[in-house]
Amino acid sequence: MSYSSTSTMPDPSRSRSCSTSNDHLSVRSYGSVTVIGSPSENGSTYKIRTFDDLVAAEDTPFTTLIEYSLVITSIITVGRLSTEKLAGASLGSITAGVTGFSIIQGFACALDSLLPAAWTSGNPTHVGLWTQRMLVLMACLLVPISVVWFNVEHIFLYLRQDPEVARLGALYLKCSVLQLPAYAFNAVVRRYFQAQKLLHVPSLITLAVAPVNIGLNYLLVWGPESINLGFVGAPIATAISLTLMSTLYAVYGYMFTSHEAWHPVSIQSFSSLSKLLGMALTGVGQSAAQWWSWELISLAASQLGPTTLAAQSVLVMTSSTIYQIPYALGVASSVRIGNLLGAGNVLEVFVASRVASMLSLLGGILSATLLMSVRHRIAYLFTDDERIAGLVADILPLVAAYQIVDGLAAVTAGMLRACGKLSTGAVSNFIAYYMIGIPLGVYLAFRQNFGLRGLWIGLTAALLFVATVLWTAVLSLDWGVQIKNAKERVEDKRPAGDSERV
Repeated sequence: MSYSSTSTMPDPSRSRSCSTSNDHLSVRSYGSVTVIGSPSENGSTYKIRTFDDLVAAEDTPFTTLIEYSLVITSIITVGRLSTEKLAGASLGSITAGVTGFSIIQGFACALDSLLPAAWTSGNPTHVGLWTQRMLVLMACLLVPISVVWFNVEHIFLYLRQDPEVARLGALYLKCSVLQLPAYAFNAVVRRYFQAQKLLHVPSLITLAVAPVNIGLNYLLVWGPESINLGFVGAPIATAISLTLMSTLYAVYGYMFTSHEAWHPVSIQSFSSLSKLLGMALTGVGQSAAQWWSWELISLAASQLGPTTLAAQSVLVMTSSTIYQIPYALGVASSVRIGNLLGAGNVLEVFVASRVASMLSLLGGILSATLLMSVRHRIAYLFTDDERIAGLVADILPLVAAYQIVDGLAAVTAGMLRACGKLSTGAVSNFIAYYMIGIPLGVYLAFRQNFGLRGLWIGLTAALLFVATVLWTAVLSLDWGVQIKNAKERVEDKRPAGDSERV
């Protein structure tokens, strides 16, 4: 088997076996690393362990679904006040995602290239050190984001939003500034726990906070006059919930986990920030490029009329919910691959990459099958309008096809992040969405009169391109070289990036 080629079949020229009087040993070469051991140790046992490790991340999709509820609860709560306030909250929420939360998540993605490998590298305190450095960067990042959010009303008016909707959207964003410190802290600390294979910690904390968030939204928006804040109560309730999550993360980490990964705060916590910033900006390119493209597609859908926009909202909500499954597998794959790179387990990392890819395709097929089975009913969870439901049913086959490649793209992106190759995902996302998907979708929707179907054809074509490029990139990796690169990256001996040998 060769890890540096696209073939997954054994290569006789690179594999041989030898025997002694006591046992049989196999000698296999994987890229630049040779593995010597018994077939049982290096074969099916690794596959079972890898499969178990990936499936053990079953808490992660549950966690992401509950976290998603924190976001939509405030919109649902405000939506009962009035149409204008729902529009203002939606405008503020979308703007927060594009100009704030997507950037924070992109910055945090840089840790996927560092923390899992650091945990198994023999010096686990590097996990705490890189976490501290990212928190420093996050603190700096929140300043310009806050400035934009406090002055966004002029931008809304320039974009010809309704003055009242613009005012409400700006007010929603000003209150949402309170969410930023906790949101950034949670994005970083979640990866701190995940790198140590403590995937259950975010699940427990999110499960504890979710009902509190619902209660706070109700009390601050609809509660007694003494505590009722009306429209602004929703973003404030979310801010309180996120802050509670941060507090629980800190308490849990201090009281209930080993401090093996922690690094004493020192001058080192403020070093190598330029290297980390470079990785973080590349992470923004990877995560935000796709996030922003969805907003552009929704904006295009709004030009097709209110029925089409409503159908697009249902489709996006449905697709985003289903996406939590491949996203969770991508997180698990990133952590598992990173851990194995840090430990230097070349055979296991190869097997893990193949198992994760197969699981992603299987999960995508199951998700697509589920969507097709409820094709004519799912829209009625959101609306009683038969025109919207009919349009949703018409587009769902494309959404189902989207799910199949979405899983592979999420998992391969996670594996490449573990290898420090964030720019591969960033460049492929930019080309796929802004040079292929969006232009094709807009052309089909408006010039060929395909309507919403045309926009989804563009999205599906873009994601197919991304999945193909990223999977090809994973197949071309020399895992022996990646092990060496991971060690040097964690120990801060070289800059991380796609300029490294593959």
